[in-house]
Order: sequence, then C-alpha cells, then structure tokens
Amino acid sequence: MGRRRTTTYAALLCALLLLTACSALTPGNAADPDRPRTVPSSTAVPRGEGDITLRLTFADAPAMVDALVAAFHKKHPRITIEPRYTQFADYVKSIKLTMASDTAPDLAQFAVGMDDIAARGDILDLAPYRDAYGWRKKFPAASLDQLTGSGRRASSGRRLYGVPAGLSMTGIYYNKALARKAGITRPPRTLAEFGRQLAAVKRAGMTPLGVGALDSGGLHLWAALVNNAMPPKAYRNWVKGTAGATIETPRTLAATRKLVEWSRKGYFNESANGTTQTDTTAQFARGESVFLINGNWAAGQLSEAMGKDAGFFLLPGERPGARAVSSGFSVSYAISSRTKHPQAAGAFLDFLGSRQAAKIVSDNGFLPPDESAVPVPEGVLGEVARAHRRVTADNGMNHFPDFTAPNMLDPLRAGVQKLIAGRTTPEAYLDSLQDVWQDRYGGGS
Repeated sequence: MGRRRTTTYAALLCALLLLTACSALTPGNAADPDRPRTVPSSTAVPRGEGDITLRLTFADAPAMVDALVAAFHKKHPRITIEPRYTQFADYVKSIKLTMASDTAPDLAQFAVGMDDIAARGDILDLAPYRDAYGWRKKFPAASLDQLTGSGRRASSGRRLYGVPAGLSMTGIYYNKALARKAGITRPPRTLAEFGRQLAAVKRAGMTPLGVGALDSGGLHLWAALVNNAMPPKAYRNWVKGTAGATIETPRTLAATRKLVEWSRKGYFNESANGTTQTDTTAQFARGESVFLINGNWAAGQLSEAMGKDAGFFLLPGERPGARAVSSGFSVSYAISSRTKHPQAAGAFLDFLGSRQAAKIVSDNGFLPPDESAVPVPEGVLGEVARAHRRVTADNGMNHFPDFTAPNMLDPLRAGVQKLIAGRTTPEAYLDSLQDVWQDRYGGGS
C-alpha cells in the first residue's frame, strides 16, 4: 500500500476553525434559520392567478427530459418547466455552487455531492411528499433507498432528497452480424470466454471493443470488471465510506490488471483516450467495432440505428451463472430550498411515478422505476430491460464509483486513461483512489 497522509492536531484545529467561519457565510447552511428544510405536506398544486415557471438543471438524457417536461405541461398547463442541460463532468463540478446561489434552479438532477448539499440545507427533505403522495407504492424501495440522506431504507422514515425518473445501468453492446463473422454466436457466459471473443474479433481484422475513455467509457469498463471481482458488500462499504473499507484488494488488483492486459493486446479502439462515449457509440453503430461499453442510455439510439443487429449483455463473472452485477443509479431530481413553488415542483416529481412517464422513460432507453408499468420492449431495448431485472433479482446494482466522494470522478477517469496509455500501474492507480477515499472518510488501509 502507498503512502497515507497524516494530519497534525494543530492543522486539524485550524481547518475546523476555517470551516466554521466559512459555514457561517455559506448560503443555505444550517446557520440560516429562515431556510426551509422540508416541503409542505399538501399536494395541492397552486390555483392562484398567473402561470408558474420552474427551472430545471440536469446532466443526463436531454431527449427524455424534454419529453417528460412536455407531457407534464400538457397535464398542468399553468406550470412551465424550463430545462437547462449541462455536460455531466461540468455539472458535477458546479452543482454545489449552483444550488448555493440565490439564483438556484427550482429542480436539479441528483448527482454525486448532493448529500453535502442536502446537509447544507440547499435541497429540501421530500419525506412529507413521500407520505402524502404515496411514493412508497409508486417507486421501488431500492430506488428511494439510494436517495435517502442516511443511506438507510426509505421505509424507515429517514429524509428523502430525490425522486427517480429512470434507472441507469452499464453493460456491453454487440453487433450480432459482425460477431458472427468472427465465429461468435451468443453472449459470453464467463469473463474468460469474453476475453476469447475479443481475441477472435482481433484475429478477424476488426476492432473488438469501443471504449470512450476521454470521458467515462474507460471508467465504466473498469467498474464493470471490479463489480464482478469484488464482493458487493465490500464494494458498497467502500462507496459509502464505511470504516476500514478499501479498494486495494487482490481481487480489484486482478480486475485492474485485466483492463491493462486488454489494452496491451489491442482490444480497444485506436485513440480510446481521445474518444468520447458519444463518438464510440456512433462508431459502433457504423460497424467500426464489434463490442461497445456503454449504458442503457444508448439503447434507444442503437435500436433505431441498428435494429435487430444490436444486442446487449452484462459483463459476465468468472463462472457461469454468477451473480448479475452492474453499475447504475437513478436519474433523479431534487427540489431546491430556494424555490418559491415547492408544491408545483412536487407535482412534477409525482408525475415521474406515472405510467405516462414510465413509457417516456422506456422509449428513451432508460428503465422505469416500476418495471411492471410498461411491457418489455423488443430488440436491444428488451435485452437491456431483461438484464436489469436479473441485476435487480440478484441485488447486484452498485453505485457508480464516483459516488464515493465529490472529487473522486477526475482521479477515476484520468487514472484509467493512464492505465490504457501505460503511464501508471494498477497498484498506483488503486492507491491513488484510496488516498481520495481517506481524505473524505479518514482511516483506510
């Protein structure tokens, strides 16, 4: 294990004094007694004169958001929602300042760092709406669990800071027609078999795996390997900051070495580090790779572009029939404590639990929180939906690794790029992640 940082008592005391001083000046923190902390329990949408405009900031699925906003406005003509899209990486970096601003939006997509924002008082506790609207029946407990302030079950009555619209999940897409040219007739049942398939595609003169490592494609591949290697409880403890948790284990080291091995064997697209997920998805749709690492959010695009040639499977484990696992989270929305229209915002969140919203979510390649609300689609959308049900049944859905800490995304993503380029070692990469973890939670290995 690498060097671990130490903190002197004097430095810690100084930091605490500075934090206290800054907190008193931070908009929306606990020192502001006039800041509302929870929504009203009434579900009545205001009926006074004049229209209501809500501003929504978000970072995922613009087409889905536009369709949800339009459908909600049709149901509530007096309420207009103005969506503002921001690239995910920029969104994560700016969301704390955005929600602390006096011009904060009424609604915001829940993202890494929102727990801190909630503790500061800049988003509202939705527990009264959860009870008044009956959200425990409209949304699966697991999706609400991820959005509770304490990480405990929503049914325990703990604070709730968001409501899900659609669920996300990563996996491997494949071009069925091109795969047959390499002698591949079905998805792999083990990780070793997938490695042999990558090698067969390489021998056939095609690019095996599209990896958009310029943003999150490489990170998704690493996380998929780690999810299959690391016991779910150990991984989840690390993400949640449980005392003594570590990412530096023999199994995660082996998974990280596997990514490096595949890179050295030329299984990734050329210039993977300079290619975005959007680019690799478009290249895959044009037949420029046989496999693609991406999430369900690409399913709608690939279904339309490739039809029956597009397939999907979860990265398999070491043995046939292993637990189905994946990285995922809900595309969820919170209400700002600065909104002047909490009941109108609450009505939008409640709309996300409707069958109409579920169809919009499904049509855009996402997974509705209530899978029974829509029939299983055909083609690749159906393969994604069935894979998600396997993961749910096996309790194999893990947080994305960047949810470990607000500043974890850059080290995760940049570190994978260095692994692909051969500019760092698996040991050094894992050590750098554990350093970030220790800065956030203390202790460690």
